[in-house]
Amino acid sequence: MSLKTAVFSAVASHWTSEAALRKRRADAEKARRRAGTPHLVEYFHQVDDPYSHLAAQALQLIADRYAIELKPWIVGAPEDWAAPERALLLDYSRRDAARLAARADLSFLDPGMQPSDAGIAAATARLAAARDPVAFVGTAVTVGEALWRNSEIRRPEGLAAEGLDPAAAVAAGEARRKALGHFMGAMIHYGGEWYWGVDRLHFLEERLAALGTRRVGAPHAPLFAPPVIPGGRAAHPRPGLVLHYYLSFRSPYTYIAATRAEALARAYGAELKLRFVLPMVMRGLPVPPMKSRYFTLDTAREARRVGVPFGRIADPVGTPVERGYSLLPWAIREGRGFEFCLSFMRGVWSEGIDAGSDPGLRRIVERAGLPWAEAKPLIGNDDWRAEAEANRLEMIDLGLWGVPCFRVDDVSVWGQDRMWVIEDALIARTGS
Repeated sequence: MSLKTAVFSAVASHWTSEAALRKRRADAEKARRRAGTPHLVEYFHQVDDPYSHLAAQALQLIADRYAIELKPWIVGAPEDWAAPERALLLDYSRRDAARLAARADLSFLDPGMQPSDAGIAAATARLAAARDPVAFVGTAVTVGEALWRNSEIRRPEGLAAEGLDPAAAVAAGEARRKALGHFMGAMIHYGGEWYWGVDRLHFLEERLAALGTRRVGAPHAPLFAPPVIPGGRAAHPRPGLVLHYYLSFRSPYTYIAATRAEALARAYGAELKLRFVLPMVMRGLPVPPMKSRYFTLDTAREARRVGVPFGRIADPVGTPVERGYSLLPWAIREGRGFEFCLSFMRGVWSEGIDAGSDPGLRRIVERAGLPWAEAKPLIGNDDWRAEAEANRLEMIDLGLWGVPCFRVDDVSVWGQDRMWVIEDALIARTGS
């Protein structure tokens, strides 16, 4: 292992650790108390983002449960680098938000299209006129319902006379979000930490409750607790039932989903089919430091929740990924494909193993139950590239573009947050 890799791995291990997270939170609380300020929760609302529509509904309930001060901002759509497949993202977000709304008992129905520019402008103007934070969130919900139903939204009169400029409000929101270090809508910021919409709200609730902000009589259960993936049970194999797992060795979310994907397949008797693709950055899609930083910290938080070791990182981008992929088809043929995937990803995401070196890759291969003598001559071949591209094209046909993705029959989802959708599909398919 090079000195650079060793140093990066050690720094990442500390930075992503629970101890570091606790210190960051403690420091934020000390600063808040010294300043004598309230528990300030900042929320960034994008009017044409369905996840923002769900987040606004949830924030109404959060404000009732916890003694916080809410500071909402208006933001526009993310920049191209944050949404490299924008058309696919827009279509998928609506479908996914409709599923999430039904699961979380919130309101959103996919109209099959994005709101009109005129509707977005009117909705933005209405929010710019909502001076009170509580009124803002209520207006966001009401206006959002109308916007997604394609109903007429009345633009408020006299904004200029009151010194209110919707474009300036959006610019201010985007500047504040950037200063705090983010790029998406539906984001919630508290005490130096980010929470994405409904999916990460339970982390915020847990933190606020620990600080003693829960109001008297407020429920203790989170608004939306992440569903639990079954473990331990095993069903008899069901011929023809396949759980397709679209993965990338360079995706930390892919890694922390791996054992759950295998557990799902085992619990319902499905074949787990490994569908590897090139990482986005190796396909020419940008992953700037701001995006990578948030994803890494969010993965660390999620990894702790699901009990997966994470943080001692040896970034496998480039040659290490290619070396791993050159062996993966062979490992699959040997019946050790999942074991190899897990060994590789655990090595680079939690153990600081340099998969670009022969000693590192040998360790990964042998603990997957595969012989290094057979693996070594295969390293560096390009036979896998056609399969990786075919897998990517299939994802695009499904309306998906990043990993991890999962598919059972005609049900497909993006992200380790949506494995409950796949479990529902497996239950429907098997009657279990």
